[in-house]
Amino acid sequence: MVVTGKIKGLKKGTLYLQKMKDTILVSVDSVQLFGENTYRLVDNVDSPSMYYLTFNGGTKPKNLMFFGEKGEITINDNIEEFGFKPTIKGSKNQEVMDKFQKINHQFKMKRLDFIAKDVEARAKKDTIEIDSLEKEYKKMVRRRFLFTTNFAIANKDSEASPYIALSELFDANIYLLDTINNSLTDRVKASNYGKRLQKFVSDIKEKEKTEKK
Repeated sequence: MVVTGKIKGLKKGTLYLQKMKDTILVSVDSVQLFGENTYRLVDNVDSPSMYYLTFNGGTKPKNLMFFGEKGEITINDNIEEFGFKPTIKGSKNQEVMDKFQKINHQFKMKRLDFIAKDVEARAKKDTIEIDSLEKEYKKMVRRRFLFTTNFAIANKDSEASPYIALSELFDANIYLLDTINNSLTDRVKASNYGKRLQKFVSDIKEKEKTEKK
């Protein structure tokens, strides 16, 4: 995988290409930039995975996440708002993630709206409003779970599918996770996240069997 791009407004600092390894974020490549805003970073990708592009310019490090895979990926951004609205091209899995995040962002905003209304209702000790909000919130959570499940199934030939299941549905009903797992293509099942989803589902099923005994 070759990652190139331009970061507008960058004057000097170090740009790191990072990924998770056994729950630890490790750097796989880096480049020091002095007066240049273009970069090139490389890593060998055995299976598509989430990567971090991290900039350290002497202040608090800034980073952005993207789905890395074999081939050439272009990431353009600006240093002032680094990581908020980067332009990412060349990763098919990232295209899937971008589509998911557009809808998922709406659910996140609704969640924040529920929290604000709940705080206000509790301050007024309005028990009727509190109960109503709790019911509506549970319905919204169910809609989010169903949307996420259907989206993952619709993209069963993308490694982004099991990643979404692991990162967004880890606390969902095992039936939803199992449904996604069974829908994956053989190629995706053999990927890093495909194997992790299979293990996650198997571990939950085994735990449930043990608890029933």
